[in-house]
Amino acid sequence: MTADRGVDPVLVLGGRSEIGLEVADRLVRAGARTVVLAARRSGELTAETARLEDLGATVETVEFDADDLPSHGPLLADLVARHGALDVVVAFGVLGDQDRAERDVAHALAVVHTDFVAQVSVVSHLARLLRPLRGGRLVVFSSIAGARVRRANYVYGSAKAGLDGFASGLADALHGSGVRLLLVRPGFVVGRMTAGMSPAPLASTPAQVADAVAAGLAAGREVVWVPGALRALAAAMAVTPRSVWRRAPR
Repeated sequence: MTADRGVDPVLVLGGRSEIGLEVADRLVRAGARTVVLAARRSGELTAETARLEDLGATVETVEFDADDLPSHGPLLADLVARHGALDVVVAFGVLGDQDRAERDVAHALAVVHTDFVAQVSVVSHLARLLRPLRGGRLVVFSSIAGARVRRANYVYGSAKAGLDGFASGLADALHGSGVRLLLVRPGFVVGRMTAGMSPAPLASTPAQVADAVAAGLAAGREVVWVPGALRALAAAMAVTPRSVWRRAPR
C-alpha cells in the first residue's frame, strides 16, 4: 500500500460519528480512495456509505464494538494486513449523564470505559501494528473538558483528561517511527451528542472540527485546538482559583 500522505486508506472507528464522517469526507477530497467505516450494526451504514461513494470512494463496512476490548486486536490486525498503513480517525465516544453517574457507579464506569479504556486499547493496537510499516496517521479526539476537569461534568472530563495524557505520551513515543498522531482538542460541538443542550461559548460544528483536522494533518501538526481561541482559554482555566473553579458551569 502506498505511504503517500493524503492517499492512505481511511478507517473511521465510529462509522456513524458526525465528526468522523466529516473528516473522512475531507480526506477523500484530498485523494483517499478507500474508506472503512467501523461501527456496530455495520449493515445499516447505508447513508454513510452512499455519502462517501458519491465522492468517488470505495467504502467497506466492518462490525466494531468499542467496548468489546478482546475484538480490537484481531479486527485491526486484519484491516492493516489488507490495507496497509491507514489514516485512522478514532471517532467514537459517549457524553454520559453526570447526574446519573453520581448516583450509579456502573454508569460512571461505562463512560470511562468507552471514552478512555476503549480508546487506549484501539490506539495501542494501531501503534503496534503501524510501527513496522513506518506509516499511518492517528487522529484522537480529546476535549477542552479534559484541560481542567469541572465539577459539572467530571466523569466525562476525567476520561478525556486521561485520554489526552495518554495520546500526548504516545505521540512522543511514536516520534521518528513514521507513524504520526494528531491530538484534537475541540470545545463544545453542536451535534447529535449535544442535542438539547445550550451551546457553550466558542462552540463549533462537526464540519468546522473536520476542517481543522484536515488542515492539521496537511501541516503535520501534533495538536489542534478547535477553535484556536480555546488554547488561551485553557491557559486561563489552569490558573483559575479552585474556589472559583468549583462553581464553573458546564
